[in-house]
Order: sequence, then C-alpha cells, then structure tokens
Amino acid sequence: MDRKIKVVRIINRFNIGGPTFNATFLTKFLGDEFETTLIGGVPDEGEKDSHHILKQYGIEPIIIPEIQRNLDPKKDFAAYKKIKEILKEIQPDIVHTHASKAGFVGRAAAISLNIPVVLHTFHGHVFHSYFGKAKTQLFKSIERYLARKSSGIIAISNLQKQELGEIHKIAPLDRIKVIPLGFDLAKFYENKQKNRKIIRAQYNIADDEVAIAIVGRLAPVKDHAYFLEVIENLLQQTKTKVKVFIVGDGSEKAIIQERVDEINANYPETITMTSWILDIAQFNQGMDIMCLTSKNEGTPVSVIEAQASGLSVVSTDVGGVRDILADGQAGFVINRKNIKEYTDKLRLLVEDSSLREKFSIFGQNNVKYKFSYHRLVDDMRKHYKSLLNK
Repeated sequence: MDRKIKVVRIINRFNIGGPTFNATFLTKFLGDEFETTLIGGVPDEGEKDSHHILKQYGIEPIIIPEIQRNLDPKKDFAAYKKIKEILKEIQPDIVHTHASKAGFVGRAAAISLNIPVVLHTFHGHVFHSYFGKAKTQLFKSIERYLARKSSGIIAISNLQKQELGEIHKIAPLDRIKVIPLGFDLAKFYENKQKNRKIIRAQYNIADDEVAIAIVGRLAPVKDHAYFLEVIENLLQQTKTKVKVFIVGDGSEKAIIQERVDEINANYPETITMTSWILDIAQFNQGMDIMCLTSKNEGTPVSVIEAQASGLSVVSTDVGGVRDILADGQAGFVINRKNIKEYTDKLRLLVEDSSLREKFSIFGQNNVKYKFSYHRLVDDMRKHYKSLLNK
C-alpha cells in the first residue's frame, strides 16, 4: 500500500485509565505509514478528564459527547450517526474501537459501511459485578453478534482471552488476539530519590512511616469498603507507623469519607483522601505499597504503574492481575473472599522493608519492556498489517 493506512480509533471516554493511554500511544506512535484519527466521548460525573494526556502528546481528538457509558438509546443512536458521517468522510482502512460503548456504536457504524478491517479491544468487560442478569445477557448477545461481524477481537491479557472465549463465549479463541497494554513508564522510575523527598514532605510522611496507597475511581466495583476494612484490621495489629492515601474521586466519595472519618477518629491523621492527582508518577515515588481491592478489572493500570515506580503491590485476584503481577515476587495476589490473608500479607510488607526492596527490584524489571508503549505499538502495527493482508 503506497498511500498511508488510515485508522479511525474510537474510545468510550477520555478519563484517566488504561484505554486513554492505549489510544493515545497508538494514535501518536504507530509510525509514518499510518494516519490515525481519534474519536471519544466525555468522562462520567466524578471522573477526572484526561485531555492533559492527549495534549502532552500533541493529539487533537474529535469529541462526540453522545458517546456515554450508560445505555441511552437516543444518545447512542446520535453517536452512531455522527461516527458514521465521520467514517464516510475519512474512508478508513481500519476502525479500531476500545471499551464497550465505543465498541457498540463504533463497530455498528463501521460494519454498516463495509470498512475493510473492524477491530475491538476489550479493556475490561461488564459481564459480572456491574449489572443484573437480564442486562448482562443482553450485553453478551450484542457482543457475540458484533464479534461475528468484526475482523478480530483483542484481549489485553491471557486470562481475559480465556474469559471472553471460554466462559462468556463472545468469540472463538482463535479469533481473539492478546496484545497487552503499553505505557510511557520512564517517568515512573526516573528521579526517584528527588521525587520521593518532595512527596513525603508534601504529605508529612516521616522516614519511619510506611505509605500505602489505593488509586482509582471511587466506585462500587473498586470496593473501597473492603480496602478500609483491611486498613482497620492492619492498624489494630501492627506497631509500625503507617500513612494511607485514597487517590481518586467518584460516586462513592461521601460513603468512603464517612468510613475514613470513623477510622481516623481512633487513629488520627492516618488516612488522607487526595481526590485525583495529575502527576501520579511523582506521587507513586513517595509511596511504599500499592493496594487494589476491585471486584472486577481488565488490566489495572495502577498495578503496572506501581511496579514501574518500585512499589510492592497487594491485589485481589481479579481480571488480568496475575498476568501483570508475579505473586510472591513483586507483590501478593489474594482471593477476594480471604480478607484475613489480604490483611496478613499487607502487614508482612508493612513490617518487612527488605521484602519490599526485593519485590521493588523484581517488579520494576518485569514491567519495563513488557508494558512499554514501544512493545504495544510494535505488536499492533504487525497485527493491523496481517489483517489488511487477509
């Protein structure tokens, strides 16, 4: 193909998270033989928008406010029509959608216009812990239909591929390609000592205090209630001084704040709610341990970024966590039902600085190339070309 390969990339919304980074790096770094247009919706209420990330890499997206997370036939149809008009004008070779709503309206528009290659990346899925049985079945039926009409499906972890193919039967395994996420990770491990001093001074963390963080939307699926139960158990059991940071915002903020106030009444100034932090790379470098307590995940970005920052991680065993966190080598992966084990492992890390150091070295080395945007772009470039050649 002598002319440039035209790609239209469509994402649910520009909020802080894996899909935004993925779409940004694939738009920016695919190479000169590709010409990419990026389309997306707006963040949900309580979410931090991520336009600063796009700006940083010089990307001007097309915003379609009707692409929203919730099911809304009127807005969904308006989004479909707008996307269809854009696709008619650009006449792309490839339409690549990211996450559920963009995958629904974007693929429907692309399929109706017989675009040569139509691809969808599942960043997570809504097949449990989000909706009731009837709604979940409806979404599965839609996804199966769209998968049949698509050129291929991309999963971001091996576990997700198995879930999509074998458990939820969205597409046959041979039509699902695993391409893990990729990030610009250098800023997470550069200038560590300097940034650590800045953050620890800013948040009054003493040298002998262990700083624990949890990063993500304050939403039911992230299960901050579980996290705070673990923290309360930990505080009752350890003599080591700890500081705890809840980073993020969202619908559960008031409920979480109430529980935090309750714990802080017994253990003054232990837990801080920071809202969203734009420079999470610098913030991470002031921490010691990262926690994740979600009920459902795709590939949690906070776990990759934590390891790149040299933090030990304790996470519930959800989504693709085992694909990105080596259990017993960079942190601990815990069965969600076992809150006692979660507390025990967190306490072990809090009290053992040499174990944290060991995990830090392994985790950082493990994610450096495996989850770099260079690898992501190489993988995707090859995959696009193989699908176009078919």
